[in-house]
Amino acid sequence: MRPGRGILLMIAAVTLFTAMSALIKAADRVPAGQAVFFRASMSLPIILVWLMIRAEVAEGLRTQSWKGHAVRGIAGSLAMGLGFAGLKYLPLPEVTALRFVTPIFIVLFAAVMLGERIRAIRITAVASGLAGVVIILWPRLTLSGEGGELFGAGLVLASATLAALAQIFVKSMAGREQTAAIVFYFSLTATVLSLTTIPFGWVVPTGRELVLLVGAGIIGGAGQILLTSSYRFADAGVLAPFTYVSMIWAVLLGFVVFDEVPTVPMLSGAALIIAAGVAIWLRERKLGQRRATEGKIGAKGMQ
Repeated sequence: MRPGRGILLMIAAVTLFTAMSALIKAADRVPAGQAVFFRASMSLPIILVWLMIRAEVAEGLRTQSWKGHAVRGIAGSLAMGLGFAGLKYLPLPEVTALRFVTPIFIVLFAAVMLGERIRAIRITAVASGLAGVVIILWPRLTLSGEGGELFGAGLVLASATLAALAQIFVKSMAGREQTAAIVFYFSLTATVLSLTTIPFGWVVPTGRELVLLVGAGIIGGAGQILLTSSYRFADAGVLAPFTYVSMIWAVLLGFVVFDEVPTVPMLSGAALIIAAGVAIWLRERKLGQRRATEGKIGAKGMQ
């Protein structure tokens, strides 16, 4: 384990993902389904080359659960498409902040689908995170919904919900499927599913839009590889807080590229959601340490 390297890889990954979102937002004339196609299809060659370099092509193609990959791929593809659609209605920092509720939804889904217990600390964190969402959305909660912002917020929250569901499916496949296979088949599934949106109005991209879309796909693929690689050097509990670095990049890119000035409700709500996420991380880390200690004690008792 080399946590320093893992942290750097995680920061680089979330930086690339934020840049990818900015590129998709800049190509706002392109439908979300078409954006998903470029994001997923452009990632496939990069992922395959990465697997070849690591001599893991066989692992990346071998699977014991086609159904698991399909369900995870559908949930993840829908999450990606709805997230891209939300970028057309909301500022980049606001979309990024709302996406931070994914860990909160993971806690709820884990309780319902995996039977995990929700204790007082988790309940408080979930409530705080949801309160942060309300704070962010409060200026949007009007009947007029100027510019479709409230609709866009709904799309992003739906995206975060489906992303959490996708993570639950990944968690259920842990130990049975290689990470390389999960990454590869997700991109493949997203590419195929995105083609079903052609009848709903794909456009012929301009030269500028094509560059943005291809760039988003390449950057997204590279970000996925960096994200996956980061877990080879550090535990998930160590890396989790550094995903929030994306908020810094989102605010900077939103201001510099799109002239989006962050509002007080957005920053306040984002801070509350991040605090809730960190609380959940701290709780999970403590529980993980406790399980490890109990495991060692149990092993000694059997000797």
